[in-house]
Amino acid sequence: MNALRRPSTAVNALLALLIVGAGFWGRALLRDTSETTRASASGVRTVVATQGTVTRTVSADGAVASASTATATFTTAGTVTAIPVKVGQTVSAGTLLAKVDPTAAQRDLDLAEANLEAARDALDRAEDAGTDTDNASHAVTEAKLAVDEAEAAVAGTRLIAPMAGTVVAVNGSLGGSSAVTGDATKGFVDLADLTKLQITAAFSEADATELKAGQSATIVWNALQNAETTGEVVAVDPTATTENSVVTYGVTVSLPNPPDGAKPGQTVTVSVVTGSVEKAVMINSAAVTTAGNRHTVTVLDSAGRQEIRQVQVGLEGDDAAQITSGLASGERVVVPTSTTATTTTTNLRGGNGFPGGGGAPPGGGNGGR
Repeated sequence: MNALRRPSTAVNALLALLIVGAGFWGRALLRDTSETTRASASGVRTVVATQGTVTRTVSADGAVASASTATATFTTAGTVTAIPVKVGQTVSAGTLLAKVDPTAAQRDLDLAEANLEAARDALDRAEDAGTDTDNASHAVTEAKLAVDEAEAAVAGTRLIAPMAGTVVAVNGSLGGSSAVTGDATKGFVDLADLTKLQITAAFSEADATELKAGQSATIVWNALQNAETTGEVVAVDPTATTENSVVTYGVTVSLPNPPDGAKPGQTVTVSVVTGSVEKAVMINSAAVTTAGNRHTVTVLDSAGRQEIRQVQVGLEGDDAAQITSGLASGERVVVPTSTTATTTTTNLRGGNGFPGGGGAPPGGGNGGR
C-alpha cells in the first residue's frame, strides 16, 4: 500500500506545479494583453477638438473681364479708308474710330434731297391750283423719309466711339470691308473700360446652388506671382451652360482692387465663402465617421480608453466640421484609418491600421453616451 501511495503523491505534486505555472502564465498573459492595449492606445492618431471659425468655400476657374465693354460697328457698308486709332489707345466717347468711303452714300443723299425738293414743288402747284393735294402731300412725306435714311447712311460711314475706354481690338483693316464676319459678338472696333474689371467664372451645378449675390470671394492670379485680392459675388446666371455633358453656371465677381498688371483675359482661381461659423467647437473632418444621417466620433480619454459618441454636425467646412453637440473643446478624438478590429475578454484591441502601433478604430470601448 505504501508503494501504491508514493506514485500518487508524485502525481499530485506534479499537478500542483502545473496549476501554479498556469496561474503565473495566465497573469502574464493578462498583463501582456493590458500592456498591448495601452501601447495601441498611445499609438493611435488623434486630433484635439478646438474652438474657432469653421469656413466652407467653393472654387472654380475664371477669367478677368471688363465690367463695361462696347462694340462699335459700321451701319453703312463700304471700303474702309481710315482707322485713326490702334489697340491700347484710350479714347473718349464720340472719338472717330474709322471711316469708309462715303461717295456712294453721299450720292444717294444728294438724289434724295433733289427728290424732296421736286415733291415740295409739286405740292405747291397743287395748292395754287386748288386741286386735290393728297397725292402730293404723300409724295413729300416719302421723300422726307428717304432723305432721313440717306443722311443716316452718310453718318454711318464714320464709326464713332459709343463710350470712353481703351481700344482692345480692331477687327478690320484698311482697304477691307466695313462688315465684320465670323464672331457676332465682335465689332469693327471693341472697347473696354480697363479701370472697371470683374471676374467671370463657371461653377459646377452643385456648387452654384450655394452661391448668391453679396458673398465674399478670394481671387488668385495664375500668371501674376503672389497676386491675390478679394471681391464679391455680383450675379449668378439663372440658366446653365452645358458643354460635353458638364453643367455649369456663370458667376460674376466684382474686382474693386485689382493687383498691378491685371488685364482682361487673364486666368484666375475664384474661391467663394459659402458659410462661416465663429466660436464653433470644431474637429478635423477626417475624425468624423458618417453613416447615412448618423455622425460619430471616437473619443480617447487620458487612460487610453476609447468611447464612440454620436455627435451633431453643423457646418461642414473645408478642413474642419462644426460639432453642435456630443463633443467638447479640448477632448481628444481618434482619426480612423482602419475598419478592422479584434477583441478579447479583457479589453479592446486594435488592428495594425493606425500609425505607430495599431490603435482601435470606432466600434468598441465603453459604449456611447
